[in-house]
Amino acid sequence: MRVLGIDPGSACTGYGVLEEIDSNSGRDTTIVASGVIRAQRGPLSDRLAKIYSGLNEVLSIHHPDVIAVEEVFYSNNAKSALVLGQARGVALLVGGLAGLCVYEYPARKIKQTITGHGKADKQQMRKVLAAVLGDVPKQLDASDALAVALCHLRWCSRPECCILES
Repeated sequence: MRVLGIDPGSACTGYGVLEEIDSNSGRDTTIVASGVIRAQRGPLSDRLAKIYSGLNEVLSIHHPDVIAVEEVFYSNNAKSALVLGQARGVALLVGGLAGLCVYEYPARKIKQTITGHGKADKQQMRKVLAAVLGDVPKQLDASDALAVALCHLRWCSRPECCILES
C-alpha cells in the first residue's frame, strides 16, 4: 500500500509518501518521497492554488493508494485555525477529486501511534521515525507528513473508503 501523508499549512504544506510491502519476513516500509510545498506570501487564494497544484503534482508522480491528513488542532487564534482549515480543505479536495480514500487523524493520535505517547514533542517523533524509516528529512513539515502516513499504515487496515472521526 502506498500512502500520501499531508501536514497542511497555508505557507508550507508537508507531504510524505510511504510504501508498505508485506513480505515473508513481515512489513517493509520505505520512504518513496517527501518534501514541502511552499506558498509565497500573498493572497490566500494564491497560496491555496499553489498547495492544490503542488499536491496534484505529487499525486501524478507517486500514485498513492490513499491519503492521510492531519486534522486541524484547536488554537486560541481563530483566524490562524480558519486559514489552516482552508489549507486542509484543499488537501481533502485533491484526494476527493482524485477518487482516493481520505483518512483524517488528530495530532494526538498520530503521536500516540508513532511514539506511544500522545504528547510527544517533535524530537521524540523524529527519533522514532528515524528508527522505523531510516533517514528522516530535515524539514519538519515533511517529517510530520511522514508521521501522518506511518500513522495510517499502523492504525487503519480497513480497505473501505472512509473519513475517520476523532
